[in-house]
Amino acid sequence: MITIKGILDRLTYQNQDNHYTVAKLRIAKISDPVTIVGHLAGVFEGESLEVSGKWTTHPKYGDQFKAEVYKVVLPATVSGIRKYLGSGMIKGIGKSLADKIVDQFEERTLDIIENEPEKLKKIYGIGEAKKKVIEQAWNKHHAVRRVMQFLQENDVGVYHAATILQAYGSDALNILQQDPYVIAKDIPQIGFAIADMIAMKAGVKKDDKNRLQACLVYVLLLFEQEGHVYALKKELFKSSSKTSGVEPDKFEQALEALIDSDEIKTEPDEEDIKVYLSRLYRAESGIASRMKAILSMPVISRQINKDQILEEVLIKLAIKLSAEQLSVVNNVLHEKIVVITGGPGTGKTTLIRALCAVYKWRDLKVALSAPTGRAARRLSEVTGKKAFTLHKLLGFDYENQTFERNFANPLELDVLVVDEASMVDTQLMYRLIEAMPVSASLILVGDTFQLPSVGPGNVLSDIIESDRVKVFSLTTIFRQAKESPIIMYAHKIRNGEMPDFQKAKSGELSEFYFIENRESEKVVETILELCSKRVPKAFPHIDEIQVLTPMHRGQAGTINLNQQLQRVLNQSKGGIEAGGIIFKPNDKVMHLKNNYEKDVFNGDIGIVHEVIKSKSRVLVDYDGRIVEYDILELDELTLAYTISVHKSQGSEYAAVIVALTTAHFPLLQRNLLYTAMTRGKNLVIIVGSSKALKMALNNNKTALRLSGLKQKLMSP
Repeated sequence: MITIKGILDRLTYQNQDNHYTVAKLRIAKISDPVTIVGHLAGVFEGESLEVSGKWTTHPKYGDQFKAEVYKVVLPATVSGIRKYLGSGMIKGIGKSLADKIVDQFEERTLDIIENEPEKLKKIYGIGEAKKKVIEQAWNKHHAVRRVMQFLQENDVGVYHAATILQAYGSDALNILQQDPYVIAKDIPQIGFAIADMIAMKAGVKKDDKNRLQACLVYVLLLFEQEGHVYALKKELFKSSSKTSGVEPDKFEQALEALIDSDEIKTEPDEEDIKVYLSRLYRAESGIASRMKAILSMPVISRQINKDQILEEVLIKLAIKLSAEQLSVVNNVLHEKIVVITGGPGTGKTTLIRALCAVYKWRDLKVALSAPTGRAARRLSEVTGKKAFTLHKLLGFDYENQTFERNFANPLELDVLVVDEASMVDTQLMYRLIEAMPVSASLILVGDTFQLPSVGPGNVLSDIIESDRVKVFSLTTIFRQAKESPIIMYAHKIRNGEMPDFQKAKSGELSEFYFIENRESEKVVETILELCSKRVPKAFPHIDEIQVLTPMHRGQAGTINLNQQLQRVLNQSKGGIEAGGIIFKPNDKVMHLKNNYEKDVFNGDIGIVHEVIKSKSRVLVDYDGRIVEYDILELDELTLAYTISVHKSQGSEYAAVIVALTTAHFPLLQRNLLYTAMTRGKNLVIIVGSSKALKMALNNNKTALRLSGLKQKLMSP
């Protein structure tokens, strides 16, 4: 391996996600700078680098030095340190202050800043506040460098450094050195593998107790990501053995130690032992006990007859309830916890509006809520009443990860209505039910035929199947809904019947089309044509049309479709790259996780308003509200010309185009097809093969999720 040294003259290109860099290195006594390429994280223009690697020749750009190992060489001379600090590279230190600091500490200056920052207060003009600014800026500036050097020394790929730094900030190196297995719990996707490499290189044995405990927790976290609330002990040990290379029986002591430390809870099963992460066990047990407590309390007096209900709803809403709706409203008024289910067109929204009118008439305080921001906005639009996300309702504190509303500080309401309840997972339901006053009533509204929650559990299904609460299933499809092929076809799919997709009569437009394409390439071509030429004639705005697909991978997956649709639909110049995605002005984008600081939530869709490349900023317009992202926050964004069916839950779009091919076979299920179809309000087009459609229709075996809520609710 060859080693070269020089000053980083210019950063030509740097991917902030994986740190792949193209830069110019100016070497002493050589007139022209050298092009270096490689994963160089935490480097800045003006810094001295020592780079080891090899020379390569690029067919277009010529000779380049491919960096495999590198380190930042801090200046050692007084003049070098003075120039380094005076460059403005460290926030809080300008040229004048740099001179004062170097005059005081000379060659020890950088060592003082890094290891003894308290001594900086000897300098006139540096108090506690200024010292903190300098200390934080120094640590931030050098955190990446320290972590990168440590990972390189431990043969860990630099690609994961950004994830680790995002999780731990300037404490990352300390955590990696003291107990690397901590990251196996905090970053389950990559944590155990990285921790294992570091620990093994440090001499940790394969059967080390900390390693085995970390492996068990890591595997339980993987089970959680698949939707399970617990794992059966035999399967847990088997998976852990495969991950660690240690025999299954070696995990018995590790399991006992985790039970003793209260990280894990166990519960007997008919043939095995259920193993829970403690927080999931507490959540599941808490839901059951709190629901039983609420159910044991008397209903607030709501004596009212059916004629009064009919009259009040007619006066307030100008709606005449059907016999089925009237019966449900009347019965709901006499229950503490109820579930209302039904497919599209069966009047769930009308029922919510009617209940709100009756409760208001009886002077009862009602709150409307939904799991996601889009679902809450949709509920607010159709009811004309304010609706909250569950996190907002419960007063979630993003910084401290706590909920303001809880058992000790319950919600102030008489009735809580939760729409799209099938999307509520175990932990969120626990937080909700814990904050419910026992005197209040809870109404869960949802469609159990849709996909289950992204988070662990089968909450709505478990509650229904426990027989502990009254369940009202709306089955009557209203006349107006019967005229919609979207709704009628959706009900056929729900019942396992293949719809008769008749082509529209010549010159007539329909709300539903099935376009036969057997090859994935042809599916993509058809979708591009539909989105760029045909559908915009009726729905001209980009946010009115949504392409859905079951998977991320493959030609007809979200990744490829987004790239192709961006190419066809957005001719804007400029852009900024992050995570392999180029974000350009006018791009349709989706936020991927709840961000309470920005007040943007998982699944929210917006349009890129502006890209400020000089400042590495992207501004996104969410329904008229501009939200700013810096380069390191762009992992929270993705293109949204196409989204997965799972991500579309709780949302409704004017026009929906669904890609459906046999390549999607791992996810082709009836509930996925049903969920996709019911996202469309005015137009649904399925593009794909009849074979894939039949595969989805005939597969009604939803993936089994391990959840114990039903049993806990059924127990005395």
